[in-house]
Amino acid sequence: MDSSQAPWRLRLESALRTVLACSIVGCTTLYGPESVRHTITFPAFSYVTTILIVSDATLGDALRGCWHVLCASIQVILPSMLILRLIGPSRFNFGLAAVAVALSSFLIALPGSTHLTAKRIAFGQTVIIYVGAVIQGAKTGIIIHPIHVAASTALGAVASILAMLFPYPHLAYREVRKICRFYAENASNRFNLLVEAFCAKGDMAAHNLITDARLLSKAGAKLIGSIKDKHEGMLWEKPWLRFLKPKRSDPGEKLQEMDMPIQGMEWALTTCTSFPVRMMDEELVDVLQIEKKQIALKLEQAMRSVPFDAATTPDMKGENTDRSPWTQKAISTNREDLSSFFFLYCMELLQDGPACILKNGEEAKIQESSQPKKQGKSRVKQMQSFHRENFVFAIKCSLSLGLAVLFGLIYNKENGYWSGLTIAISFVTERQATFMVANARAQGTAMGSVYGILCCFIFKKLTDLRFLLLLPWIIFTSFLRHSRMYGQAGGIAAVIGASLILGRKNYGTPSEFAIARTAEATIGLLCFVAVEILFHPSRSATLAKTELSRTLRAVQDCFKVISLHTDQKENLMELMREKQKKLKYHVRELQNFIAEAELEPNFWFLPFHCGCYNKLLISICKMTDLLHFTIHLIGFLSAASQMLGVTWEEIQEQIKNILEHLVDKTGSLSKCLDKVLLIKSLEEIEKQLQMESVSQDLELGKSPNADVSTRLGYEETSISEIEKSFLQYTIRVADKTERNEVEEMLKSQMVLCLSSLGYCLNDLKREATETEKEIAELLKWENPTRHVNFPELLSKLHAT
Repeated sequence: MDSSQAPWRLRLESALRTVLACSIVGCTTLYGPESVRHTITFPAFSYVTTILIVSDATLGDALRGCWHVLCASIQVILPSMLILRLIGPSRFNFGLAAVAVALSSFLIALPGSTHLTAKRIAFGQTVIIYVGAVIQGAKTGIIIHPIHVAASTALGAVASILAMLFPYPHLAYREVRKICRFYAENASNRFNLLVEAFCAKGDMAAHNLITDARLLSKAGAKLIGSIKDKHEGMLWEKPWLRFLKPKRSDPGEKLQEMDMPIQGMEWALTTCTSFPVRMMDEELVDVLQIEKKQIALKLEQAMRSVPFDAATTPDMKGENTDRSPWTQKAISTNREDLSSFFFLYCMELLQDGPACILKNGEEAKIQESSQPKKQGKSRVKQMQSFHRENFVFAIKCSLSLGLAVLFGLIYNKENGYWSGLTIAISFVTERQATFMVANARAQGTAMGSVYGILCCFIFKKLTDLRFLLLLPWIIFTSFLRHSRMYGQAGGIAAVIGASLILGRKNYGTPSEFAIARTAEATIGLLCFVAVEILFHPSRSATLAKTELSRTLRAVQDCFKVISLHTDQKENLMELMREKQKKLKYHVRELQNFIAEAELEPNFWFLPFHCGCYNKLLISICKMTDLLHFTIHLIGFLSAASQMLGVTWEEIQEQIKNILEHLVDKTGSLSKCLDKVLLIKSLEEIEKQLQMESVSQDLELGKSPNADVSTRLGYEETSISEIEKSFLQYTIRVADKTERNEVEEMLKSQMVLCLSSLGYCLNDLKREATETEKEIAELLKWENPTRHVNFPELLSKLHAT
């Protein structure tokens, strides 16, 4: 199968499995034995449970879903029997049912160890039990009523398992293996395109090849995401994988490590100013072709290997090179040549893994010894934050469901279930685009209901065949779930809306039921939105600004750690591991806030500048990945310089100077965001800075109108001088004569790594400059009526 066709074929297969699961539920509840139909008194919730479990699922996911159903039933059924026994079904009124739902929901949502799917199912069971007690009154069976709810839920779980087993088992393990092969094919094609672009003899041909590789890169990222999504299901199918090391059991992590050097090759080519590159000659072309074959062998093994060994490096046999392709290449002080050397460095990473002098055992020892030192405090902070988030989530669920049930019963007692059930399956633990989710659910509910009404109208006399019309709708909505317009929320609401009309009997007139359910769903969604606004009054656009400032400070912290600890490998690795983890967390949060802000209604506020924020996110993500390369290069160079007797202090000082410049730049940008975009108006900030600047200049005996551009120009000149000195040091290392072949090879690797480090530092500076430009544009967007001299403003902020 072509990897470009993989997504829609996988979605079609998932849709057909969903059709099979819903068919099992429909046939059981409509045409099953009388005793079974008498027990399954809530077929609507059977459909809901099935769709929650089986959507884009594998056998492992279905097994996990059954476990969630069991956990939810234990949490709900036994306590509800006790409450019904103590209070008595005949005493349940609207208010008492709402209070019972609210308290039960709070207790269900509070434990952090319970999976979100189990909580959603438990919320739905709670609503059905207590609203059912109000509707049925004294006829409600204290024991039988909860058991019927549990049986209806169990039917959905069993149908999901059967759908994953027939006509053949839909194994997560097999799916991951298949997607690993798709990714290996994708990576191989990308790699070939990038090597061809590097060897291209014209700018147009090179740019076309780079564009093709960039498109494949996006597809590759989606494939890695799919592998990570199916990882948990694979662990349920093969539980012994849980006892392996995380990176060995998770193929997504290993493939992501393989993807990073290919991404670096793409970056290197995008910064090349002209093609063919200056160092290209016949000898280098021949060497590249040999290495191309060797790396192709590695990717081919990834296609054939089991998932958790997908990125294992094969033994390279056959052709090999006597010397590295960069050994005889002249090093210059031209920045443009750094891109070519970084391209070759990424090829070496892809073929042999990161070059490192330390043995694996020594590295592991450093990692293990460094972890326990700060675990205590960080774990306490994480636990405090975790408990606070769980408590807020529990309060939100409690209020939303309690209010939805209360107003739903007041509006229409007979259909009071649907206001609570609509939002019971909507909760997520993290923030979400509230208005977008509510809008998608409302539209999905309306679409599904209208489809059901039309089918009932067209086939009035063929009531037994109505269920068959549900099957194509399930396939359509399975694709709808992956659309940007409706997403998971709208797609699930659409399929449930049609299932409740076409998949059941004896619920009254379809049109009347659809209108009543749509009204109840609207009541529930209004309660959901109101509670979300109450607990999260800040707009996503404002939170995106705040998170952008925090992310820039996290980038600044990484620069500080490298600049202060370039001579201490153990401390550097330990601190950078912690700082990079923090930075990646902030990048994910920023990405989530930007995605949410794009979908947020503007109301009377200034529109969200999504284009600017997305460019900022791209630059910050690239800096995050470049830091990963930088830290490994510094670690290698520090050890290699000691073995070769090269003075490390000289290059260390130059690295510090460049990084200190980046620290100052990112610090000024985060301070600008804090003071200008988040706290005060631009006019107030300018007045305050002018007063501070005048007082400081008078104390120093300087003119308050000194030209800021002179200082900025000097800064750029000094950075250029540092880079030139850095490259001259690389030339001296390249000219050094070694005593034996091993030292000569080590020297050639050191030259390559020095040039690559120069590229990384230069690219970090370039991305920092791009970040500065985008923040300047954001500042102008926020203050359209004022002229903003951004360099002068940054200089004043830095001075204060």
